[in-house]
Amino acid sequence: MFERTVGEPKRRVRARSLGAVAVAACAGLVLSACGSTKDTVASGGDSGDGTGKVGVILPLLTSPFWQSYNDYVPKMAKSEGVDALKTVNSNSDPSQQITDINNQLNQGVKGLVVAPLDSAAIEAGLDQAERKGVPVVAVDVAPEKGKVAMVVRANNVAYGEQACDYLGKHITSGKVVQIMGDLASVNGRDRSEAFRACVKAKFPKLKVLEIPAKWESDTAASKLDTLLNANPDIKGIYMQAGGVYLAPTLQTLKSKGMLKKAGEAGHIAIVSNDGIPQEFDAIRKGEIDATVSQPADLYAKYGMYYIKAAMEGKTFKPGPTDHGSTIVKLPSGILEDQLPAPLVTKDNVDDTALWGNTVG
Repeated sequence: MFERTVGEPKRRVRARSLGAVAVAACAGLVLSACGSTKDTVASGGDSGDGTGKVGVILPLLTSPFWQSYNDYVPKMAKSEGVDALKTVNSNSDPSQQITDINNQLNQGVKGLVVAPLDSAAIEAGLDQAERKGVPVVAVDVAPEKGKVAMVVRANNVAYGEQACDYLGKHITSGKVVQIMGDLASVNGRDRSEAFRACVKAKFPKLKVLEIPAKWESDTAASKLDTLLNANPDIKGIYMQAGGVYLAPTLQTLKSKGMLKKAGEAGHIAIVSNDGIPQEFDAIRKGEIDATVSQPADLYAKYGMYYIKAAMEGKTFKPGPTDHGSTIVKLPSGILEDQLPAPLVTKDNVDDTALWGNTVG
């Protein structure tokens, strides 16, 4: 998920980020088809020893999600035996991100872990890395083109479907709003299209209203305000990025006297994406009902794992992994490890296994 806070310069942020598969299924496949973190099989590529500096490029640091990911990076690099340089923040600027990649390559890094801001524009940076023989792992966003050793990402289609299922089961009919991300990004498209299609197929008595908010807090706030003026009878909201949309959504509802706690008359059911501590607090207070927890800790862990494997010349094939996910081949031919992203409600919000309960 990509986001920016209210008052941040108005730059488009491209983004961001449930494919849990039974581990037992892997046992019935040949080893080379499994994305095991223990017994990875090299199937081509240049052999290396996995040593050398690794550059880690962040999309931004104005969101709680990316702040947490940034905190996890050095810890996970150490645990995976990766010599990671200090992270670089592209500050929500896709052009700056390409410059950051080139700067890291000029410093002689042997691997790159990048969270792309723009799934199309990142191709220029990936091409530069390929020319220098430097492997790249993409985190959170799958590039549309370009070579990467692996994409570490949760299933964003499942995000939209889980939000749809939750709202559809709690609202029998009426208007629901999805506050969308940037539709120029694969994450925004996946979530939006999945939510829309799910409602149409499974809950035809719901009417979907949409706010294209480009991962921008102020855009979400102003457009939600306008929409509520024309539609004061909405019954549900799906926020595609809690880190950026949570505060403005709650503030807007409160200013209109429409923020009712769960169980109270007039409560608007709200489902979010991210799994940050602020969302968990809002669930406990009854202000929102659920969120999908994107694994910031696992993004860092497996970003480091896959870049080390790539630097050793190892490659992967589609199949179940030993960490509750599955590696799939995208239409572009790129491989993606789709990490689990559980739905969090009042029933499991205090689960200590959720990364959002382990950070401040």
